[in-house]
Amino acid sequence: MGIFNGFSVILLLYEILALFVLVIIVLSILSSSIRIVREYERAVIFRLGRLMGAKGPGLFFIVPGVDRTRIVDLRTITYDARMIKIITRDNIRCDVDSFVYYRVVDPVKAVCEVEDYVHATQMLAKTVLRDVLGHAELDDLLTKTTEFTKQIQEEIDEFTDPWGIKVSAVAISDVLLPAEMQRAIAKQAEAEREKRARIIVAEGEYVAAEKMAQAAEVYGKSPITLKLRELQTLTDIAREKNLVVVTSTTDLRELGNIVALTRAAVGKGEQVKKK
Repeated sequence: MGIFNGFSVILLLYEILALFVLVIIVLSILSSSIRIVREYERAVIFRLGRLMGAKGPGLFFIVPGVDRTRIVDLRTITYDARMIKIITRDNIRCDVDSFVYYRVVDPVKAVCEVEDYVHATQMLAKTVLRDVLGHAELDDLLTKTTEFTKQIQEEIDEFTDPWGIKVSAVAISDVLLPAEMQRAIAKQAEAEREKRARIIVAEGEYVAAEKMAQAAEVYGKSPITLKLRELQTLTDIAREKNLVVVTSTTDLRELGNIVALTRAAVGKGEQVKKK
């Protein structure tokens, strides 16, 4: 009986050990079959090399040892395209700094249609930047940035659409020119400012000449008015220089008319003050 009891205890221990090992194996299989992806991720699943589709976000299960997964990030990626060397249509060398924003909209295409969608998109963006900006003249490149960025975005987006990539935006942050070209542009801007200043002065002189011609026409029709203007000018000179100006007139009738006009003007001024 003692021997039998000893074998029973050993058998029980083996059963417990086997059960423990079985539990560990089951837990290992379960842990390896459970997958969790974040809200901004998707898991592309291949079963024995065959595409099964994309899953996520959240919890899902795979067949351990049979299924393979590849995680794809759906967030926007920023490509910092710095110092892209450009030769414009008018043969001017410059360096362009730009940013390209893109994201994955179809994770299955991003995995199956291109080997490395990040590298492929960035190389394509650099090529399109050189091509589009290389067909532009320097003045257009500096003044029509929005038009070029829109064109670049559309062309990149057309190429990346079969890869499941969407280009959100393209921005040109800086255009670096050689020192001699910067000096030439500064001289051109200064010449343009001088041109505008001369045009403004000429327009002012033209308007002044027109007004003087109109005044001369009025004075020609009324000699008395011209005489009043002469007296007013002499009065201003005398007041400014503290002088006494003596003038003469050979026509008493003319002098009387001048005095009458002066009194009429003074009377109107007093009436205006009273009102």
